[in-house]
Amino acid sequence: MTAFARNHMSTSWGQISWELRSVNHRFLDVSIRLPEQLRMIEESVREQVNTRLARGKVECCLRFQIDRNQPGAMAINEKLVDRLTEMANYLEKRLHESSSLSVTDILNWPGVITDEGIDYDTLAVTAVELLDSSLNDLVAHRNREGERLAAMVQDRLVQIGEQVNTVRAILPEIVTGFKERLEGRLSELKESLEPGRLEQEITLFANKADITEEIDRLESHITETEHALATDKPVGRRLDFLMQEMNREANTMGSKSADIRITNASIELKVLIEQIREQIQNIE
Repeated sequence: MTAFARNHMSTSWGQISWELRSVNHRFLDVSIRLPEQLRMIEESVREQVNTRLARGKVECCLRFQIDRNQPGAMAINEKLVDRLTEMANYLEKRLHESSSLSVTDILNWPGVITDEGIDYDTLAVTAVELLDSSLNDLVAHRNREGERLAAMVQDRLVQIGEQVNTVRAILPEIVTGFKERLEGRLSELKESLEPGRLEQEITLFANKADITEEIDRLESHITETEHALATDKPVGRRLDFLMQEMNREANTMGSKSADIRITNASIELKVLIEQIREQIQNIE
């Protein structure tokens, strides 16, 4: 399900921020990006996401921006400074020139100023805590999106129910119409027609074109879908299965069709079911 959340927090060493993105996916696929110094929390992040979400392609990105103005954010690599000083003194003696490194030269030397003053263990705990609130925001966003999708699905279910009711209502009329047409075609052969042949033909047609079971199952699937939408549990996969079953019944109903109205109803049902199937891929 499509959703986005961003949270940030200031620490003694700089600012950390989470960006979470979620898009539709049949299963839960979690992608995690972390600063190298905080790679130790990857397993905790994955566990938290798995606990809160059941479906979707989820991207979790943690950023850490060091604040150089914070006293604890920087440290001096004393070993490197000592080594630079030794090398400078050696060159002075070797070249008989006085060109000592300035303090600015030393501070600008790569690796002299480090982040060794940052307590990454404490920062890791803070990042995991911030992830929890970020997941709350993501879940809330997904829930709002889910409510919108549920309303759309419910609207399509109403339309599917209307099509099913229409087909059920015209079934007796279709059988009666077939009987009248058959009687007309066989009127010239009545004398040579075997006794009961007309009734047999009507019975065969009624059995072949009988879609009562398909209609009953469609109504049952509509009820099951409504129950699924009313639950608080993840229902995406169940809805996907129900739509497959409904589509199968609509196809069977179309293949048995002996009337253009049923054919049209079958097409309309498949259109409505497909609209639901496209959207439930976003439902957890």
